[in-house]
Amino acid sequence: MRKLVVAIGSAALLLTACGGGQTAAAPATTSSAPKESGTLTVLAAASLTTSFNKIKADFESAHPGVTVKLTYDGSSTLVQQIANGAQADVFASADQANMDKATLASLNDGAPQLFARNKLEIAVPPGNPKNIATFADLAKPGVVVVVCADAVPCGAAALKVEAATGVTISPASKETAVTGVLSKVESGDADAGLVYLTDVNSAGGKVKGVPFPEADKAINDYPITVLRNAPQSALAKEFVEFVRGEQGRRELTAVGFQVP
Repeated sequence: MRKLVVAIGSAALLLTACGGGQTAAAPATTSSAPKESGTLTVLAAASLTTSFNKIKADFESAHPGVTVKLTYDGSSTLVQQIANGAQADVFASADQANMDKATLASLNDGAPQLFARNKLEIAVPPGNPKNIATFADLAKPGVVVVVCADAVPCGAAALKVEAATGVTISPASKETAVTGVLSKVESGDADAGLVYLTDVNSAGGKVKGVPFPEADKAINDYPITVLRNAPQSALAKEFVEFVRGEQGRRELTAVGFQVP
């Protein structure tokens, strides 16, 4: 019996030696956390084009598998599209008035959040051939001026400045988005246009900006909200916080927005 026990012990030692003292590896585990994916649809005021294009790239980089689809237009047009049933996840307005329309129609999910402020500036062609120096110069005879439509935030802001200064402008046209005003100045179809400071900064030298102190009488607040029944509700909330966070603030201030 003693010989048998010794033999068994020797065999056990031999097996351990052959195995190199290794233990069986634990089975591999896989993460159960779902990966984010899909398309996030954002409707944004036209004046946000430059900054939101960069925010889109930053957000997609931070969320592999997610695509951000941006649609830009005048805020009043975007509200109407949402009311008519346009499928979207986020709405960013260039003023509080159009966001209020969305809120009153219960188109939003949660309280809108302020994320930026902007003010008007006069855009003129390079060289400023009509020598525009003040807001009152826009009312001079022979000056072709283009502004935004009254319902568009930049148009509503222009009306506030007119009321505050007593200067009445007779525009050659009223555009449905601030980008339309900027395009007419860039093409030479207008001698001057009322746009936002950020639009002048984003134009890359295609226009010259003429600041005027009365613009402070019509500061526009920019609110953003997740939309009711958003197909990508969770991602939409992340995008709103991203816009209001460090990276979003960086891109907004880069073109001249004030951030709260």
